[in-house]
Amino acid sequence: MRSFTSIKSNIDFKKVYNAHNSRANKYLVMYVLENHREYNRLGISVSKRVGNSVVRHRLTRLIREAYRLHEDEFNSGLDIVVVVRVSANPQKDSEQKPLKCANIESALLHLSKLHKILSEK
Repeated sequence: MRSFTSIKSNIDFKKVYNAHNSRANKYLVMYVLENHREYNRLGISVSKRVGNSVVRHRLTRLIREAYRLHEDEFNSGLDIVVVVRVSANPQKDSEQKPLKCANIESALLHLSKLHKILSEK
């Protein structure tokens, strides 16, 4: 099992953003940059516009878990920043139910395929 660490500093987030290598789908935006290390680093950004702290933390946990389940499929040596879109949190008055782990997992894998960062197995 490969290991990954979190991107925590604002400077590291800005480096990945400034690379302008992003892909998006309905729920997530993914930025990718090579980090020339033996391991991946994962950064997750959830704006206050998405919801309150409970909602934001839940989405963060779902993304982290989806990545953990598939971390062996990812190429090594990448900085990956995932930004959660407002559409990932259905409003209380709408008929939609909250996202499940499977929804986030499929969105994350979809973006990974678009970036071509999944290893060929």
